Amino acid sequence: MTKILFAIFVVSLVSSTAGAAESFATAKEAEAMVAKVVKAINADRAGSYKEITAKDKKWVDRDLYPVVYDMKGKCVAHGQNEKQVGKDLIDIADADGKEFVKERVALATSKGKFWQDYKFTDPVSKKVLPKSAYCEKSGEVIVCAGIYKR
Repeated sequence: MTKILFAIFVVSLVSSTAGAAESFATAKEAEAMVAKVVKAINADRAGSYKEITAKDKKWVDRDLYPVVYDMKGKCVAHGQNEKQVGKDLIDIADADGKEFVKERVALATSKGKFWQDYKFTDPVSKKVLPKSAYCEKSGEVIVCAGIYKR
């Protein structure tokens, strides 16, 4: 009986761990989100910005959401924090003092498409966590979506 209970416990533990891992966004999902946003803003810029900022379900997937900046660091759409929209965030720094928006603008200018590491508050856990954002320059904006490193 003890062996059966132990086996049930192990299966339950493995199943719950696998389920938890699936609840967080992946790098491929972040890249797909950015591609989807780029396509949408090329078709309807103002409407897409409005939907993203309104947290429309097609733009928010668990802990994954897009953020769009102009090339001067002003936030033009944000999938988690509408208070950021319209603000110049070029000098904003993460918990370690890294000016990640300034770096993002520089990387967009020099590379066009890139991954960037920084720290940010996870909307699910509300904890500051290491994050990696995939970003692409599209015209005069930078479209990003990130994954939290757990």
